[in-house]
Amino acid sequence: MNVERQLDPEALGDHIDRLYRAAWSLCGSREEAEDLVQETFERVLRRPRFLRSEDDLGYLLRVLRNTFFSQRRAAGRRPDTTPLPDEIDLIEDRSAPAADARLASAELYGAIARLPDDFRDALVAIDVVGLSYREAARALRVREATITTRLHRARQRVARDLVSDSPPGHSTPPASAARRP
Repeated sequence: MNVERQLDPEALGDHIDRLYRAAWSLCGSREEAEDLVQETFERVLRRPRFLRSEDDLGYLLRVLRNTFFSQRRAAGRRPDTTPLPDEIDLIEDRSAPAADARLASAELYGAIARLPDDFRDALVAIDVVGLSYREAARALRVREATITTRLHRARQRVARDLVSDSPPGHSTPPASAARRP
């Protein structure tokens, strides 16, 4: 039974962490991810939203993805600008994660952001947002088998990308080892 229900604006905050991680995976940048989540919530809150399922997170992931692609298309039509220099005085935040942990996260999210769109969407839906295969298939409007294949290939590419970006001294596995299940 598909009964329509209104999306509860008060419950949106329950999904912010997962959407932020998904946005970071899409953008490859913390700052852009924050802006993307904010823009997504702004779009969702503009008017009442009616859903046919209990899958708020899947719906929000679709809105996030559509917002990301809309922003990318719009940015492609704008002229390139030169950013301001990043020379500022930094104050250490002792409660923040260690720099190497942030670097590892940035490398991971960068590797995810470099994936082809279909692979990235599957990986973000399953591994970052935490949707089930069925929920991801529904959110991305593809079959579950397609999600499984894309997810497997996306994970392989991210692993290969991270290994190839490793600093000197780290050994890379032989090509035959990368193909083993």
